[in-house]
Amino acid sequence: MTMHRKQDYFSEGGADRAINLDEARTQLARMLDEMGRPQRVLILPPDFTRFHSWAGELTVSLCELLAQWNAEIRIMPALGTHLPMTPHEIERMFPGIPADRFFVHDWRNALIRLGETPGPFVHEATEGALDYPIFCEINRAIVEGGWDRIISVGQAVPHEVVGIANHAKNIFVGAGGQDTINKTHFAGAVYGMERMMGRSETCVRKIFRYMSEHFTAQLPITYVLTVRAKNEAGELVTRGLYAGDSDDCFSRAAKLCQQVNLDLLDEPLRKIVVWLDAEEFKSTWLGNKAIYRTRMAMAGKGELLILAPGVDRFGEDKEIDRLIRKYGYKGTPNTLRLVKEAPELGANLSAAAHLIHGSSEGRFTIRYCPGHLNREEIEGAGFEYGDLAEFQRRYDPSQLRDGINVMPDGEEIFFVSNPALGLWGLKSQFES
Repeated sequence: MTMHRKQDYFSEGGADRAINLDEARTQLARMLDEMGRPQRVLILPPDFTRFHSWAGELTVSLCELLAQWNAEIRIMPALGTHLPMTPHEIERMFPGIPADRFFVHDWRNALIRLGETPGPFVHEATEGALDYPIFCEINRAIVEGGWDRIISVGQAVPHEVVGIANHAKNIFVGAGGQDTINKTHFAGAVYGMERMMGRSETCVRKIFRYMSEHFTAQLPITYVLTVRAKNEAGELVTRGLYAGDSDDCFSRAAKLCQQVNLDLLDEPLRKIVVWLDAEEFKSTWLGNKAIYRTRMAMAGKGELLILAPGVDRFGEDKEIDRLIRKYGYKGTPNTLRLVKEAPELGANLSAAAHLIHGSSEGRFTIRYCPGHLNREEIEGAGFEYGDLAEFQRRYDPSQLRDGINVMPDGEEIFFVSNPALGLWGLKSQFES
């Protein structure tokens, strides 16, 4: 196997930086020149669920720069198990790029198997929690496309499966196959999401690194990573911009992510209200970020209230939606038992992992207020139900600010306007 020669291209960032698009474009142009102006390029940005990542703006800039020498460009959004992007979403996130440049990742069928992460390595990485082997399966077009360069664009942000996204996760999950996605998700869930979120070195990251070193080192993959955070005016800005072919750019991005995306508190919170934008969050598969990203800050017997006007389903995938409806978010012991007893759930370990992630384990109440699911559906999945109109009148997102709010009757709540942008926890949880 011929190794792709790895190098770094740029590393810009700081907790007080606000990098504008002109600066980013200059860095991208320099990077493409150092690459020798590639002629055939595959770009792997995230999908619309990462609309705020700045990946759309960077992808548009890359296409404009590559067009200067008539490069052939294809774009495959890193969907993972998500639904394909709609024409409206593509135009919003990637304005001006012709629709025929895009193609859809099929996580069940359009795959090539590159190798196997051995069971003993998984056993060591998960500290004995699991010992199954994991196939490395990714979209066939990545391997067989004859690309001069594959550019993976993403955001370093706290994440429930891997600790901090993105980097190799964009390849092995975003453009990955069933075995890879299912088993890495389940590994993270069994190992413990609260042990991983906000950490850069986790069991799943170790598995992705193994796959990178053993199965994709010959591919000309370059990672472009952003770090995003809100400024004092509440505006989302780019604090960091990194590009390289190795783990180094991820390490630098992750360090800044930990500085600006972790909201660490002195004491746990009794009540958290989370707003899920209707255009961004249409399923609990995505909307449960409201649970993942706030659970470490929740007090025992507290309440998490989720205002979800766009949620109309549980899973992005029809089969996973069916499994969620059937088995529900009902705790780790119950889910682990069902994985052994119900073959259909055992064959869909990413769904099982999701059921674990979405349960409070009985520690606090999760009250979902969906726009398009009824009480029976919500309670059948293991949540408490809330009437959206009623709770949105009381907790009007347009009148709340991120952080502590005191309601007219004296009730104190903590408001999160977009759970995808960070992680809320306690200082004591990150002292080490």
